[in-house]
Amino acid sequence: MSRRPEILFPLFADLKGLDGVGPRTAEHFAKMDVEKPRDLLFTLPHNIVDRKIISSINQAELPSVVTVEVEVGLHQPNAVKGKPYRVMVQDAETSFQLVFFHAHADWLRKQLPAGQRRVISGKLEIFDGLAQMVHPDYILRAGEIEQIPQIEAIYPLTAGITQKIIHKAALSVLERVSDLPEWIEPSVLKKNEWPAWKDAIIAAHSPTTPSDLSATSKARERLAYDEFLAHQTTLSLARANKRRAKGFTTSGTGILRNKVLAALPYKPTHAQSRSIDEITGDMAGDKRMSRLLQGDVGSGKTLVAFMALLTTVEAKGQGVMMAPTEILARQHLAALQPLAEQAGVVLEILTGRDKGKERKAKLEALAEGNIHILVGTHAVFQKDVEFADLRLAIIDEQHRFGVRQRMDLSAKGIAVDVLVMTATPIPRSLELANYGDMDISVLDEKPPGRKPVETVLVSNTRLDQVITRLKSAIKDGRQIYWVCPLVEESEVVDFAAAEDRYRSLRLALGEECVGLVHGQMPHAQKDAAMAAFQSGKTSVLVATTVIEVGVDIPNASIMVVEQAEHFGLAQLHQLRGRVGRGAQASTCLLMYAPPLGEVAERRLTVMRETDDGFRIAEEDLKLRGAGDLLGVAQSGLPRFRIGDLEVQADLMKIAFDDARLLINQDPTLKSPRGDAVRTLLFLMEQDKAIRLLSVG
Repeated sequence: MSRRPEILFPLFADLKGLDGVGPRTAEHFAKMDVEKPRDLLFTLPHNIVDRKIISSINQAELPSVVTVEVEVGLHQPNAVKGKPYRVMVQDAETSFQLVFFHAHADWLRKQLPAGQRRVISGKLEIFDGLAQMVHPDYILRAGEIEQIPQIEAIYPLTAGITQKIIHKAALSVLERVSDLPEWIEPSVLKKNEWPAWKDAIIAAHSPTTPSDLSATSKARERLAYDEFLAHQTTLSLARANKRRAKGFTTSGTGILRNKVLAALPYKPTHAQSRSIDEITGDMAGDKRMSRLLQGDVGSGKTLVAFMALLTTVEAKGQGVMMAPTEILARQHLAALQPLAEQAGVVLEILTGRDKGKERKAKLEALAEGNIHILVGTHAVFQKDVEFADLRLAIIDEQHRFGVRQRMDLSAKGIAVDVLVMTATPIPRSLELANYGDMDISVLDEKPPGRKPVETVLVSNTRLDQVITRLKSAIKDGRQIYWVCPLVEESEVVDFAAAEDRYRSLRLALGEECVGLVHGQMPHAQKDAAMAAFQSGKTSVLVATTVIEVGVDIPNASIMVVEQAEHFGLAQLHQLRGRVGRGAQASTCLLMYAPPLGEVAERRLTVMRETDDGFRIAEEDLKLRGAGDLLGVAQSGLPRFRIGDLEVQADLMKIAFDDARLLINQDPTLKSPRGDAVRTLLFLMEQDKAIRLLSVG
């Protein structure tokens, strides 16, 4: 069954079929990502208002919403345009004003006839010493009070949508909801005491206490689990699909790898050896590899990746390594070139900068198999780039690509083994959310000789002292990164700040010894600045965060981060990882503008206390949330309407285990529970999963 089940049709019908939703209102709803009844179903109230009637406003703490019976008094129209129309009213103890802007006097006299009694409900505030209610939400006769809900759910809104509109539409959707087959494993349902799906969705839309709004309420917890289960089932299906896909059996001889290992001045760590074994073991199998290599800054991912690439060359195949930026691609080239020479392997780079004859020559050499390993940016996946025998694709800094891009890449029909790498340690819940379809290798040790970096917090009021300290460091032959503040997520604004700092440091430290690199520079200038710093010609490199990942200059031993309080923890950890790579003791100066807010202070304190990337990632998740941690816009992180990865990490783990078990036992979802899970996948619009099922 790859068609949507009929029971869900009403939830995927036209939004305009709901009560009170016309074409204009539907357009406004679209701005809230509500395009069909199902979307509204998963848009839950975020607050409640108590509209129980009181005898007098004297009993209320203002400002607040009150419901009270009043006697209507004097009308005070205002002839001046834009000035409000006021109506005096009296409850059992005191009087106050109702205020209306752009009022129609006739309508108001009809609604509120002087001398008659009315029940009104709305927000009451004190303004200029007077209690007033602007535009009451309800004006009813005394006998109509049951029309006012005692507890009213408050929904998120957008321009053009009022609480009345969304309430009416939500009630209309709830009337369309049917009992759906139960897709949750019975033991999980029972253990967590969760309600059935229909009961949960109705309860979530009709909260009566603040605890009903919390992520730990049984109804919301169940609905969050449904989202996580659908997501994990999709990843499990993708994983099963990849495993069914035939791969190359790539078994190396070990000759090239042994040459490189013998030439290394150190022994790989246990974690590196273990990861190399896991990866080469996958490559030797007949199923396609899909593995994530995650390692902290400086844990030696590059060596592990290169061993995998050499395995493909030993097996007479080719490998490709893709990085998100040109700086990082060139960095990989510089790091791998000496190792490639040791092994007698041809290594080449391809980026968007390659043009004309040079590009043509590289493409020909690649197609003939004369280039063994290609390093590059996403330019390596362009249509005209053809390999003689591609066996392994390595994607670096995987968090810049999401699950979807990964699936699309696999769908290109490249039957290659895929290894993705990230230097951003990922909290377990996010790892499951984003990489549940992959096997995972973790580098959790630092190679011998990596010295810990001393981290110091410095107020920006001490800028002059910092510059004096740098002068003596430069005299001692040390090199310094100076990272400029994130003004906003805009390279244009960031580089203006970087250029200002570059000018001031040249004045303070000498013109010859300061270089500048930022994302807006022409490639040739950027390369020249990096080369001058690498060769020691310049002592200070002023940069925006383009140097965040992958830049490796062992002599650089001081990192200054300006306005460090504006950076995320993971980013600060990445920046700090640029130093401490050589023989010298290294320092990271985090400069901040006092006074620090609570979150910023916590963040900088964590940086000072630990250099464990995994602990830092967990803290970052607590402080910033999943979306910010990987930058949702570019991370491909799933967006959940109800589920909350920070608060409900344990639910994601249960969903991960349950989905894997289900797909192992029932890979085509043909069992009664499998069939119910298909309904869930359609409900959650996991179209990719449905397609995988029909392919599978």
